Amino acid sequence: MSGDEQNQDVLQQQLKGKKLSGEKLKRYDSLDLESSRVPDAKKALEWSVILKLAFQSIGVVYGDIGTSPLYVFSTIFPNGVKYEEDILGALSLIFYTITLIPVVKYVFIVLQANDNGDGGTFALYSLICRYSKVGLIPSTQAEDKDVSTFKLDIPDRRTRRASKLKSILESSNFAKFFLLFATMLGTSMVIGDGVLTPCVSVLSAIGGVKAAAPSVMTEGRIVWLAVAILILLFFLQRFGTEKVGYTFAPILCLWFFSIAGIGIYNFVRYDPTVIRALNPKYIIDYFKRNKKDAWISLGGVVMCITGGEALFADVGHFSVRSVQISMCCVTYPALILAYLGQTAYLRKHSDDVTDTFYKNLPHILYWPVFGVAVLAAIIASQALISGTFAIIQQSLALGCFPRVKIVHTSIKYHGQIYIPEINTLLMLACVVVTLAFRTTEKLSNAYGIAVVFVMLLTSCFLVLVMIMIWKTHIIFVIAYILVFGTIELVYLSSVLYKFDQGGYLPLAFAIVLMFIMYVWNYVYRKKYHFELEHKISPEKVKETVDETNYHRLPGLAIFYSELVHGIPPIFKHYVENVPALHSVLVFASVKSLPISKVPVEERFLFRRVKPYDLYVFRCVVRYGYNDVRNEAEPFERLLVERLKQFIRDDCKILIAANANRVSTDESTELENDGSNIDCDKQAENATLLMERDIEVLERAYSVGVVHLVGEQDVIAGKGSNIAKRVVIDYAFNFLKRNLRQSNKVLDIPHKSMLKVGMIYEI
Repeated sequence: MSGDEQNQDVLQQQLKGKKLSGEKLKRYDSLDLESSRVPDAKKALEWSVILKLAFQSIGVVYGDIGTSPLYVFSTIFPNGVKYEEDILGALSLIFYTITLIPVVKYVFIVLQANDNGDGGTFALYSLICRYSKVGLIPSTQAEDKDVSTFKLDIPDRRTRRASKLKSILESSNFAKFFLLFATMLGTSMVIGDGVLTPCVSVLSAIGGVKAAAPSVMTEGRIVWLAVAILILLFFLQRFGTEKVGYTFAPILCLWFFSIAGIGIYNFVRYDPTVIRALNPKYIIDYFKRNKKDAWISLGGVVMCITGGEALFADVGHFSVRSVQISMCCVTYPALILAYLGQTAYLRKHSDDVTDTFYKNLPHILYWPVFGVAVLAAIIASQALISGTFAIIQQSLALGCFPRVKIVHTSIKYHGQIYIPEINTLLMLACVVVTLAFRTTEKLSNAYGIAVVFVMLLTSCFLVLVMIMIWKTHIIFVIAYILVFGTIELVYLSSVLYKFDQGGYLPLAFAIVLMFIMYVWNYVYRKKYHFELEHKISPEKVKETVDETNYHRLPGLAIFYSELVHGIPPIFKHYVENVPALHSVLVFASVKSLPISKVPVEERFLFRRVKPYDLYVFRCVVRYGYNDVRNEAEPFERLLVERLKQFIRDDCKILIAANANRVSTDESTELENDGSNIDCDKQAENATLLMERDIEVLERAYSVGVVHLVGEQDVIAGKGSNIAKRVVIDYAFNFLKRNLRQSNKVLDIPHKSMLKVGMIYEI
């Protein structure tokens, strides 16, 4: 039995059950048939694939945290070591910080809160939005939850605690705005991290030249060399990183092998007793001796976990298990051995603390390790730059960032993208920051705030996930808050102490980015609500068309709109000024779901507008924030094929409903031959109508496709206050004029595009 026949049988049984139970018969939508064909389960990856992904992840995820041994001890002791035992206290802090935050928190807890494989701040926000109605755009449809990747794996039993928190979030506008605000702030901080990471990593790596030849390489020359490397790095972005994993992984593996081997060498040669620093007693003694200075030095300890957020943000390129394997088997042991070796060296050479990494190298290995360090620093920069591109793509899809061009540099790897405008801005920002701060010590003050704040924000979102979605026992939730919340708040207080010494930089970046994101999202929501209030219901379409003396033109017209519910008001404006309609008209709303990817077979939702002889359809084209739009797939042909399938399924629904009506009447009527004849005739008529509709659609498609794009000029309404006028009339319109238009984002061909303009007063 075919899949369609099975679906029809199931549907008939459901219809019969409703009829017999006396329930009012409800006409089933063809989406029921469409969604039932989609497999929900995901196949588990084989171990060979997991190990390959684990190897690739070394070259992408760990560049930042892996290069932290270059500068950690110099940032902890910027003024030198006061007491010999302080080195052991610093090592103890480093050990427990790396163990608790990147390993325990991120690898074993946070990674489980991925959004269908993707991670990051927006992924956590979208996960919460999918479970509770906290999104500010009312574009959710009931069918959205039928998307296979939209479903949540949660138990059916709901606890009172989870339900209460969910109801609080859904009923509070403040909570909705606060969640969006926090997401924007965290995203802005991560982007700021993308500016600071290349500066810190490159400056730290090439600092080895100054240590080897201090008379030749002055501070000024090192800064300009770093600027040259940064410009080259950003210039290479346009060529893409299709083989980024296999290309960078061997270099990072060599780097981790080098620092681990050197760490073992120094540990054995200088002072094996530093292993006793694993006793947390040395942390207590360190704070007793140094008091306020120990608290301030925590800002330097934070540098050992820079890039910890990348474990979560980049998990979408690999898998949870592969990241866990690479972290626990390669990165974590190498880092601990490196810091053990540096501590052992400093026990005998405490005066070298300002340049610990290069001073602790064996002389014969100095230049080879220097070369690997520079390459590793560049890779660390690459990871954050790529992460910034991915974050911009996610925020763009959710209506929180202005339109920019997204270039997909790889056919195999969907997540590898390049954004020219963002790349240029990042390059300029990195060059300016490097020239302004000049040293790693000054940059670390700015770097720490961005790192800790994003980690603290992730913890806050994770608590919501633990309570509402995972239904975690309250004792474990409290334990998580007490342990990780306390640690991150203490670190945040320390890095904020140096706010005036460079700590203001990430906040300045965040304020500028948040203003841009807020302006765009604010007008985006206002414009959507305007269309929602002035929409044309399907019942009004016939009335609107009849009011004008329109003509039908051959061909297929696709009318793009952001409105999901109903037909946009610009349609009436178009008909009044251009009284001509194509033979088939499709109102396409390109909608972004808060999930990473939507399967192609679930992408299109259709509704037919009555009367049927108008051949007017409403269509919602659904994308996830990591989906590719109109590049790897023929959009027009795919839309037509799915529309033909919708027409076929609609016919099957009608035939099934008629057959069910006849079968239920057999129990009350002795003479049913006439009913059977009527049923067969209706089925034949329905089939003929279906064939005619498909023929009309194919003929229209063969004539040509016209893309009608609505161009709405948004202005502040009469009586608006000054702030609203500044945001809409100046800030938003400035961004709109200087960034890409919707037709460029959707890759609509110019030859078949027609723009329809209308002014919205909001």
